[in-house]
Amino acid sequence: MFRRVELRNGRSRLAASRISTARAALAKCTLCAHHCRVNRLLNQRGQCGAGPVPRIHLAQVEMADELELIPTFGIALSGCNMRCAFCITGAQSWEPFAGELITPGDLACLAKDALANGARTVTFHGGEPTLHIPFLLETVAELPTDAKLVLKTNALCTATARKLLVGLFDVWCADYKFGNDDCAERLATVQNYTRTVRENLLWAAAHTDLIVRHLLMPGHIDCCWAPVAEWLAANLPGAKVSLRTGFWPAWQSYLHAELRGTINQNELEKAVEIARKFKLNLIE
Repeated sequence: MFRRVELRNGRSRLAASRISTARAALAKCTLCAHHCRVNRLLNQRGQCGAGPVPRIHLAQVEMADELELIPTFGIALSGCNMRCAFCITGAQSWEPFAGELITPGDLACLAKDALANGARTVTFHGGEPTLHIPFLLETVAELPTDAKLVLKTNALCTATARKLLVGLFDVWCADYKFGNDDCAERLATVQNYTRTVRENLLWAAAHTDLIVRHLLMPGHIDCCWAPVAEWLAANLPGAKVSLRTGFWPAWQSYLHAELRGTINQNELEKAVEIARKFKLNLIE
C-alpha cells in the first residue's frame, strides 16, 4: 500500500517525464501487438489507423462499470487495434477520426469537476487507450494526484507500452475476450491473441489492482469462457473477475450466425457453474 501511495504522489511528475519518450515511440510504433512500425508522427497508418493525436468520442460520468469504480468520469479515445465484429461502439472504435480534438488540459478540467461532484474514479477507455500513450501521459500529468485512475484496455499492448504506463494507473480493467486464437482471429482479426493477453494480465496483476473482464458471447461458452476461467484459476487465483452478461448483437455481429442473438438462460447457468468450478472471484 505504501508503495502505491508513494507512486501516486509522484504520478504527475512521472507522467510528464515520459512524454517525450512516448512521442518518439510513435515514429516507429510498436505500442501494440501488431508491431506495425509505422511513423505515426508523419501520419502513416498502421492497423489501428491512429495518427499522432487522438480524438475523444465521449467524456462524461458513467454508471455501467463495476461497482467499485462507479460513478466514473469516462474518457473514450477513438480508434482501436481490434476489429471485434460485436463491438458496441464500432462506429467510433474503428474510426480514429471520430469525435473531437480536446486538449489534455481541458479534459483534466472536466475530470476535476466530475470528481468534485461525486465521481469516484477517472477511466480512460476507447477504442483502445494504449494506442495513445503520449496523450494519456499529458492528461495524467494534469490530473489531481489523489484521483483514482482506471485504464480500461483490451490487453494487446507491448512491453514498450507497459514501461511507459507503469506506476500511473491504480486499476487496469482488462478484457480477456477469447479463449483461443481461432476465435480471436475470426471475430476480431487478431493473431497470437492468447499469448499477448496472458502476458499483459500477468504483468498488470503484479503492478496494479487488476480486474479481468470477460463478455459472455452466445455460442462461445465452451470455446472461450471455459478456457479463460481455467487459465485464470491456475495463473491468477483470487483475481477479480467481472463476468459481463449483457451481450448485444451490435455492429457487425450479423456476419456470424452464433452472434445474432443474446445469451440464453442455459448458457448463463453453464457460465456461472464454470466460474464456481474454478472458484473464481467474481465481482459485480
